[in-house]
Amino acid sequence: MSDIDVDPLNQAQTWRKSGKGVALATVVTTWGSAPRPVGSQLAVDEDGNFVGSVSGGCIEGAVVTEGLDAIQDGKPRLLDFGVSDAQAWEVGLACGGKIQIFVEKLA
Repeated sequence: MSDIDVDPLNQAQTWRKSGKGVALATVVTTWGSAPRPVGSQLAVDEDGNFVGSVSGGCIEGAVVTEGLDAIQDGKPRLLDFGVSDAQAWEVGLACGGKIQIFVEKLA
């Protein structure tokens, strides 16, 4: 079983019960090509461990970083990631897409 197969909500609850700070990231909107659908989640603990998936690649790394920041400052964030169709073609990709991810510290 990989980390993407672990239920982020169950793992977040386990981390919280052990006293760790935890943030939850949720895909709230998508447009065009998006690797994960609305509702996909990723949980991150204060040590940088994470389970689930909201996108992949460099976006996922940025979301983990924002999750760690949310654990520290307690502030929720709405993150926007995307590339226009024109930009996608310029770098040799077949399509563009956008996603918004909501990141919040769990109390």
